[in-house]
Amino acid sequence: MNPDEFLKALQTEVQRFSQEIATESGDWIVKGFIDIYKRIYAMPTDTKVISKVLELFLLPKLMQFAEKYGYSVVLAAQQNFYPDISFVAKTNPAHKYAVDIKSTYRIDKDNVNGMTLGAFTGYFRDRNSRKNTQFPYATYKSHLVLGVIYSKRQPVSADSTLQSADTGFEDILPTETSTYPLNRLKSISSVIRDFQFFVQPKYRIATARPGSGNTRNIGSVTAIEQLVSGAGPFSALGEDIYDDYWMNYLNADMARKIGSKPPYNNLTSYALRKSQGKGISLEKAELLDELDTGVTPGADE
Repeated sequence: MNPDEFLKALQTEVQRFSQEIATESGDWIVKGFIDIYKRIYAMPTDTKVISKVLELFLLPKLMQFAEKYGYSVVLAAQQNFYPDISFVAKTNPAHKYAVDIKSTYRIDKDNVNGMTLGAFTGYFRDRNSRKNTQFPYATYKSHLVLGVIYSKRQPVSADSTLQSADTGFEDILPTETSTYPLNRLKSISSVIRDFQFFVQPKYRIATARPGSGNTRNIGSVTAIEQLVSGAGPFSALGEDIYDDYWMNYLNADMARKIGSKPPYNNLTSYALRKSQGKGISLEKAELLDELDTGVTPGADE
């Protein structure tokens, strides 16, 4: 498959994921962890833990997708390696697709907390490097994000209960300091619900600002419509501009170390300063900057 065909196939595949990891009412089917004594420990609300468990649930489904279309799956050798999953064509190993699994939660009906989309230094700049990447960045046909959007249950400070007609028990709003017997499993409320999956090329959902604070990660747009449809600011400019922008981007610390100032910090200043940005009209750059919703300081993984 070429990059467009692979993208469309994966976009189609993930549309069924919600019904496989959620109940009919939209609750996550994961309630917590169980020990050999059949005690249930409630799922924490920590977004990093939720992200990892979601990834574990999705991997078997992505393995099935790979087998269906004739790909091998290569998982990241270490936690900080890029990407999460490499799809390698069995008939032609030169055809590789990078897929990162990213999740984030809604802050209202139209926006999410944001995602970090990987480093803009290291392997992203030296695209033949093998450092912190499963295969050199340049060897992938495309770089995709499998995104998971969800809603969080509000945390509680002590066990609370709600009457449930479905289970015959009172529903439990769990705390992370309590354990629960196995026969109450279905009564434990899920920490997250209302899933929405999407797959987009990374550049199409990237923002022109770092993921959080002064980090060296690319940030995502936060408008749900932009994420799902792949309508971030770089989608109107193309992947070449995205690559040039982030390969030459300097945050404050990076600029200070070379005795300089950041040459640009948005698309408008990029269009003014960078030679490759000269092809972008200031009017277009300013409009895209207005549409660029950016990210919040607590961007998820």
